[in-house]
Amino acid sequence: MDGMTHPARPDDDAPHAIVVGAGFGGLAAAVRLGAKGYRVTVFDKLDAPGGRAYTFRQDGFTFDAGPTILTAPHLFNELWALCGRRLEDEITLKAINPFYRIRFDDGSVFEAHADEDMTRAEIARFAPEDVAGFDRFLKASEAIFDAAYTQLAEEPFHQVSTLLKAAPDMVRLGGVRSVYAKVSDYFSNEKLRIAFSFHPLFIGGDPFEATSYYCLISHLERIWGVHYAIGGTGELVRGLASLIEGQGNTLRLHTEVDEILTQDGCATGVRLASGEVIGCDLVVSNAEIGWTYSKLLRNTRRRVWTDRKVARADYSMSLFVWYFGTRRQYEDCYHHTIVLGPRYRGLLKDIFRKKVLAEDFSLYLHRPTANDPSLAPEGCDSFYVLAPVPHLDSGTDWEAMAGPFRERVAERLEATVLPGLRQEIVSERLMTPLDFRDRLLSTKGAAFGLEPKLLQSAWFRPHNLSADVKGLYLTGASTHPGAGVPSVLSSAKVVDKLVPEASLWRASLRA
Repeated sequence: MDGMTHPARPDDDAPHAIVVGAGFGGLAAAVRLGAKGYRVTVFDKLDAPGGRAYTFRQDGFTFDAGPTILTAPHLFNELWALCGRRLEDEITLKAINPFYRIRFDDGSVFEAHADEDMTRAEIARFAPEDVAGFDRFLKASEAIFDAAYTQLAEEPFHQVSTLLKAAPDMVRLGGVRSVYAKVSDYFSNEKLRIAFSFHPLFIGGDPFEATSYYCLISHLERIWGVHYAIGGTGELVRGLASLIEGQGNTLRLHTEVDEILTQDGCATGVRLASGEVIGCDLVVSNAEIGWTYSKLLRNTRRRVWTDRKVARADYSMSLFVWYFGTRRQYEDCYHHTIVLGPRYRGLLKDIFRKKVLAEDFSLYLHRPTANDPSLAPEGCDSFYVLAPVPHLDSGTDWEAMAGPFRERVAERLEATVLPGLRQEIVSERLMTPLDFRDRLLSTKGAAFGLEPKLLQSAWFRPHNLSADVKGLYLTGASTHPGAGVPSVLSSAKVVDKLVPEASLWRASLRA
């Protein structure tokens, strides 16, 4: 994009783009296409936009369903600017520092700070000999960030030549090794190795399998910070929906797309679950990749992403999420707290490789009312806690296990950071891998789409330009560059680079 904004409303004869799914990737793609002059219609099966970033409201409490850690606010700024508006005029982003607290099983606590000297002091409490390693790790993380994020995250990756160009850096920076292995080069203390290697779990990856390129997250946090949107992440979702409508484009909610229609290998429209057929010039699918190819394109011949390939891909872990509100406030509980269990490597092996639901678990606890009391009635707290669990290949009967698992999580929270919790709960709801499969239409109930392993990253990840259907573009967690809010927004930016201006669209079809 040249930074210029287009007229608020597209011409009646402008090419029509359909976006399937109103998650962050779909909403961002719709804004960018609207700024290029397209008529855009966004469809989503839920009754409100957001997808994994949906908002639940009940009993006076507000619960963000998914993303809570925002690390690249400039990507939102860009979307508002494309519409001639300013993010800061509409949404307040608050920097959170420390970023999060990590509570180890023995009760010791590590805080990750924006200030490097404060982080060095934290490291010195655990292992003074590792302070020098931290400084070297920062340089390594920055080098990986420059190579993998700055140069690649917003660039199309559907040509082999792009892979060949990136390969020397991948070898030089140790991209063939895992995050944990890379971190272990710089830290000898096991707790510090955990504290600086767990980040792939935020995007559905196993630190012992995810490419060390994901060490870039440490640098990303330090240069842009960790932020929280006042009113919840849902405020950003509603803001994006407002941008789309302000462009004169349309969101159709509670409307499921049943099939992407094609003719002669080109996307021509969609059929809704109601049977209604709507034609278009191009389709952007923000649906999970397995659902896009095996369900939405079930009647289209595919030579690359066949049903067999979709089935054989490795999918991320799933999540058990418990949302709850309390009648009291837990002022000692931090905004972002990670409560680790007794095992690290063994638990991750159970989740990702053995695919068994273990007796122990680790938790991420979100208490947004620490900084935003508007999300709960006066004197109350709003929480969610999630536990990484295997996806549905585990065979776990979640209809039977949800209640008992919730009790185990409650017991653990009471014993660690939320004393007397169960008697204080006044509102709650659960989400299990079944919800990721049935509500969010994710293959195997995976919470983050494809697992971010080396051979499912960059060129090896589903491309943003479909190799099977002309005029079909892909955004979201399963596509390049991957999961997590910055990557999902970047996937829409890649689509923006691939789709020509509306005035040139039909000429591009003849090329």
